[in-house]
Amino acid sequence: MEILPNKETIAYRKASRRVKELKEFYGNLTSYCIVIPFLAILNLMTAPGYLWFLWPMLGWGIGITFHAINVFGIGKSWEEKKIKELMEKEEKSKIKTF
Repeated sequence: MEILPNKETIAYRKASRRVKELKEFYGNLTSYCIVIPFLAILNLMTAPGYLWFLWPMLGWGIGITFHAINVFGIGKSWEEKKIKELMEKEEKSKIKTF
């Protein structure tokens, strides 16, 4: 016998997944805010003529920007609509088989 998840279980899983996404993003951002100043200080102490720390700052910054867009921005409403659509389609197909 297959146990179907109820609305509370689905909501809990969704909230849990969202918290995990947020935690990963803030962990990434915290690491960036710690490592980049360290690299800048290291660069300025060892080779102030060439600011090489800007390259990892730029690359990692672009990565954080895309991570933020993924977590907070574009596509979330579309994703929710698509999930609901697929769930409704599956529910209709189950009703037809009974």
